[in-house]
Amino acid sequence: MIKTDIAILGAGASGLFLASFLDGKDYLLIDHNQTPLKIKVSGGGKCNFTNEFVTPDNYLGDKKLIKKVLDNFSNKDVLRFFRDIKYKKIKNNQYFASSSNEIIKKLNKKKFLAEILGVEKDNNFIVHTSKGDIRANKVVVATGGVSYKKLGATDIGYKIAKSFGHCVTAPLPALVGLSLQKEQFWMKNLSGVSLKAKIEVEDKLFFDDILFSHRGITGPAVLNASLYWKKGKIKCDFLPEYDIKKSNKTLSNALPLPKRFTLEFLKTHNFKDLPVNHSQKAINLLKNYEFAPAGNFGFDKAEATKGGVGTNELVKLESKFVKNLYFIGEVVDVTGELGGYNFQWCFSSAKYIADILSKMI
Repeated sequence: MIKTDIAILGAGASGLFLASFLDGKDYLLIDHNQTPLKIKVSGGGKCNFTNEFVTPDNYLGDKKLIKKVLDNFSNKDVLRFFRDIKYKKIKNNQYFASSSNEIIKKLNKKKFLAEILGVEKDNNFIVHTSKGDIRANKVVVATGGVSYKKLGATDIGYKIAKSFGHCVTAPLPALVGLSLQKEQFWMKNLSGVSLKAKIEVEDKLFFDDILFSHRGITGPAVLNASLYWKKGKIKCDFLPEYDIKKSNKTLSNALPLPKRFTLEFLKTHNFKDLPVNHSQKAINLLKNYEFAPAGNFGFDKAEATKGGVGTNELVKLESKFVKNLYFIGEVVDVTGELGGYNFQWCFSSAKYIADILSKMI
């Protein structure tokens, strides 16, 4: 039987980052994937690894815990860690590597390649894998969420948590496109059209691009809205920066919207393409369009998972029930908005535990 002091379960962003701070320590990094595929494909292969502006308000979850973890290792600390790779700021606030391969190369560590089957505990932890059992003094669960199953994501982290008595908030797709009720099927006719709009959901407001598709609506504003949407209506302002002035031009020619969108909207809602001066009702509806999505595109299209191991049963990310059992990254019930926030959480939570473990060794 293999023995180690620290077993890190999962070699994604959080597991790899943790291992980066344990050089010289007795640890074993366990995963069934040789390459961290989620890092590789993220950001169109360029990995949006943090954001210029990071606060607990960018996350769904326990704000006090999030603040404590982010304060310990901030976005500035992440940028310092990756200072020797090529990256640039996009959209004024999002940091992308020139290639996700540079992130992977920076984090690369030797792995024990095996499927994680479960964890038990007697005097020590016993990690069951497809290549035999591993005995460890400490276990860090960094197995991620269940989005992108085609990249090897599994629910083993949740199963491990439950096996030790933890409650797991039901995992749901996050940062995902929204499907439509029959009344909004007109949007499907606009597949490929994009525009900038404001979306309001719960107490959140997002001003960014919307992309219409044959399945529904997606794009950055929608993906962020999906994080907070549960059931019920969302509100769209399709003319967020439009200064209404008197004009004899027809709506389709006057409005700063794709003409295809305007004509489809007018047709569906029984408005004529009249001059702006005679189209106040249409303009008001464009600025205050409310509808209830039918659902979302599911885990296969989701960029993240919301839900996970309940933070009220963790103290400094350690299990309240089992000493030396830790949970970090996306497996925890903390989910960030689009724009590098989830990688930031993975890195910050990993460093938080690295600091704790370093003091114990």
